[in-house]
Amino acid sequence: MSELIDHKLSILPDLPGCYLMKDRQGTIIYVGKAKILKNRVRSYFKGSHDGKTQRLVSEITDFEYIVTASNIEALVLELNLIKQYDPKYNIMLKDDKTYPYLKITAERHPKLIITRIVKKDKGKYFGPYPHAHAASETKKLLDRLYPFRKCHTMPDRVCLYYHLGQCLAPCVQDVVEETYKEMVDDISRFLNGGYKSMKKELSEKMSSAAENLEFERAKEYRDQIANIEAVMEKQTITMNDFTDRDIFGYAVDKGWMCVQVFFVRQGKLIERDVSLFPVYQDPEEEMLTYIGQFYGKSEHLKPQEILLPNGLESEIVQQLLDVNVLIPQRGKKKDLVNLATKNASISLKDKFQLIERQENRTIGACEELGTAMNISVPLRIEAFDNSHTYGAEPVSAMVSFVDGKPNRKDYRKYKTKTAAAHDDYGAMREVVRRRYQRVLKDELPLPDLIVIDGGKGHMEVAREIIEDELGLSIPIAGLAKDDKHNTAQLLYGNPVEMIPLKRTSEAFYLLQRIQDEVHRFAITFHRQRRGANAITSALDGLPGVGPKRKKLLLKHFGSVKKIREANVEALCEAGLPMVVAETVQNYFHNETLRTDN
Repeated sequence: MSELIDHKLSILPDLPGCYLMKDRQGTIIYVGKAKILKNRVRSYFKGSHDGKTQRLVSEITDFEYIVTASNIEALVLELNLIKQYDPKYNIMLKDDKTYPYLKITAERHPKLIITRIVKKDKGKYFGPYPHAHAASETKKLLDRLYPFRKCHTMPDRVCLYYHLGQCLAPCVQDVVEETYKEMVDDISRFLNGGYKSMKKELSEKMSSAAENLEFERAKEYRDQIANIEAVMEKQTITMNDFTDRDIFGYAVDKGWMCVQVFFVRQGKLIERDVSLFPVYQDPEEEMLTYIGQFYGKSEHLKPQEILLPNGLESEIVQQLLDVNVLIPQRGKKKDLVNLATKNASISLKDKFQLIERQENRTIGACEELGTAMNISVPLRIEAFDNSHTYGAEPVSAMVSFVDGKPNRKDYRKYKTKTAAAHDDYGAMREVVRRRYQRVLKDELPLPDLIVIDGGKGHMEVAREIIEDELGLSIPIAGLAKDDKHNTAQLLYGNPVEMIPLKRTSEAFYLLQRIQDEVHRFAITFHRQRRGANAITSALDGLPGVGPKRKKLLLKHFGSVKKIREANVEALCEAGLPMVVAETVQNYFHNETLRTDN
């Protein structure tokens, strides 16, 4: 522990607030909250921890704290700080899973649509539904019962939906707003359990139509009843009060937490959400943060009621979300919370071996690599490679790995500008200079390790730029390949030496993945450049054909070969004037004669 941290720990206040942990580059890597800052922050640097917390603490070189007036203020501040800084060790609910909702649009003549995006646009939302099919079937049923507008743009005549009784035809007749309001209220009642009275009403109408020998009409009522039963009654009702609820349960083991959320809508358990993540503070505190982030996402609407397990502060959640929050002690609600907790525990046990294996392949491999090279754990690695065909179209590429996993948003492609066509060392020198000049200029995070796809010569030119020219101190390693073009040796040091790594070690597999990925990225870019230039050069020199006409011809014919074979009429059909078409045909004809001779 450094003298700076030791001094700051001694002056921490006995107050609630948030703390921000920083690494050696000043990047905020973790944000937490505490009822008593002094106790919470000191706990990271005193006593023993599991491997995950030890890894976090090993990266901390400084911290800041912000005092708040209450625990709820600390929770709100923590959520805002996580959103602002996106620390790598915090829970970040970044998955793309969204649920479909039914929405009645807030228009003069509203529509009933399916959407996965919930906005504050005065529209009325119903759901979520477990999947698109369930939402679609419910919409089909409501379309038969409530004639909202179906068209996106108002037409000037009635459509088929009007004749089917599924639209009021606002395009040709006036529909008062009160009519739409009644329909919206009916749908709300229908989806909140009122479909039973609707089914009873339709049954009475069906019987009446049958008695009057109106068999077609009776059949329509029968089909509507069947649709209601198929869509609305195919799940077992779990609660009898039709209240929309979210039920939370969680389990913790070996520094990992699994959270299960059950969605109960109109009294039915329709779906569950499962999240798995590492924890670095008390599970109860971590759960409060999780819940705050869970409802910060647009696809998770706040329900009427939230059920939580024992040990959580329901008052804080209630203040944060402004909904009814309960910790049930008995009865069916308690059973549902226990069921969510049991499912979380089962999921955690089922997935833990997979998690452990993934950890060994990623961060564990970084730790193993750092030990082998006798450097700090290289959690951020950047790798470079060059690609060209006999000096033509030279390009370079850089890939970034963070915590042992590809970080594709930081990948970069380079077209070399100053290096000669066959100068591989010059290309490496140029792109390394360009990369880290930009990193310094934009104050981007520096890597913990630079990997060069090449031998001692490539390493030396990179070292000249990094150390001699830019004055940086970053370890530089080289990856040499065998005669089968496979990763063979890790080179490091000054003078350069081979670092012994077992071919079956996770560190070696990580380097292999990095080398394969940077080679793939570089060669893909090179092929794109070569292919684009091949097309361009084949059409260069066509008299009267500029960039727009080249694009027109390629779009019409699909290939340069077909353009060569096209006659004047076909070229005119593609959009060329007659004179230009004749010139193009003569050009390719003369080119063929030149080739034959």
